[in-house]
Amino acid sequence: MSAAPQNTNSARYISPIEPPIRLSLPEGPRGGLVLSSPHSGNIYPEEFQRQSRLDPLTLRRSEGAFVNELLGVGPQHGAPLLEALFPRSYCDPNREAYELDPGMFSDPLPAHVVTQSGKLRSGLGTIAKVVAGGMEIYAGKLTFAEAERRVETLWRPYHDALAGLIAEARQAAGVALLLDCHSMPSVGGANMPDQGQRRADMVLGDFHGTSCPPQLVDRVGSYLESRGFSVLRNKPYAGGYITQHYTDRANGVHTLQIEINRDLYMDERIIAHSAGFERVRAAMSGMIELLAGSATPEFLKA
Repeated sequence: MSAAPQNTNSARYISPIEPPIRLSLPEGPRGGLVLSSPHSGNIYPEEFQRQSRLDPLTLRRSEGAFVNELLGVGPQHGAPLLEALFPRSYCDPNREAYELDPGMFSDPLPAHVVTQSGKLRSGLGTIAKVVAGGMEIYAGKLTFAEAERRVETLWRPYHDALAGLIAEARQAAGVALLLDCHSMPSVGGANMPDQGQRRADMVLGDFHGTSCPPQLVDRVGSYLESRGFSVLRNKPYAGGYITQHYTDRANGVHTLQIEINRDLYMDERIIAHSAGFERVRAAMSGMIELLAGSATPEFLKA
């Protein structure tokens, strides 16, 4: 598990969203499972809306809406639930702290900034250039100070909290199992390998077999299929920064990413619950119970 850049600048900035995160803790004993919902935030600062060339509904196209609600049963099974309250189009916690496109900024970027990556080529850095579908967000250029403010007051608290929860899970259970939860557009978008294709109901990402034991992915996949969902592994999403950064199997930290097809539980056009919402929430509740019981040193053998 590599170290994130140290927090040296937060005190210089006032957070545009306060608090930036929501943490729901178990009332009873803590187990080894930790739930992360980094893309369900829906608080859009007024200044962000003024900077954007997009209308409010279009700006929400990248949002993993309602994923936090689908996971609400977690604390009942000893699993804390961490949610970002800020939207990923404003600051994405599933990227490196400073993964930025130089073309978006009016001033030079410092040497510690990552300026070349596959995500940046798709316009989806820590400060996104586009929303899902490829439409550009900003009418003009940003300053690096603006990016730094978002990272230090939004990205940083999310990862500080997540690292703490993982450490507490290891202390409580001897291992930690991080489930990083997302939703995906029902059809592959521009610049995706499955462009224009209908996606599976659920995609499980173990970063090509490296982030958790195969028996765990087998168990989750079989459960979801028993509930009538189609399941793929690692296509088109194998796991992002959170999955890769926090995995440390030699020291008992395992991660699994899940992507839920939005068409199953919401109307993607207006970003509202659909008739399928309760079915998906019930399935996620059962999956969380299953994972909570799997977060043991005996099952999660490195």
